[in-house]
Amino acid sequence: MEATYKLEDLAKLAGVSPRTVRYYVQRGLLPAPTFRGKDTAYGDDHLARLQAIRKLQEQYLPLDAIQAELERRGAEEILRSPHPHPIPQPIPRPHPPPVTSAQSWRRYELRDGVEIHLREDVAPSVGNLVNDLAKLFGQKGPYR
Repeated sequence: MEATYKLEDLAKLAGVSPRTVRYYVQRGLLPAPTFRGKDTAYGDDHLARLQAIRKLQEQYLPLDAIQAELERRGAEEILRSPHPHPIPQPIPRPHPPPVTSAQSWRRYELRDGVEIHLREDVAPSVGNLVNDLAKLFGQKGPYR
């Protein structure tokens, strides 16, 4: 016999709010509960779907993709699989070269509160970019 849960109990077991459960029912991520008199009753399938939704959210999937994945594979299969989708990895950022005392910098104020700092040995293409930025701010570019 399948266990039944009241809304608050189901939400607590799944680690979500009752409002979230209602929203998922409204969106079609969860089937509608059955009515037992004046109360609603949720079953183990609701709990499994909520756990699967949470697992897919940890993979940074939007709700539309989660709904498609639930329809395609089902909650039980999603819960059994280690990672249905790869977790996006942050893009590695190169470390800037260390600043040495031999480098000198110039400061250009483009507008009150907006300034740019450039090394003296900046590449010509960067100088052109700074000139374009200065034009956007209604000023003459510092590079000729």
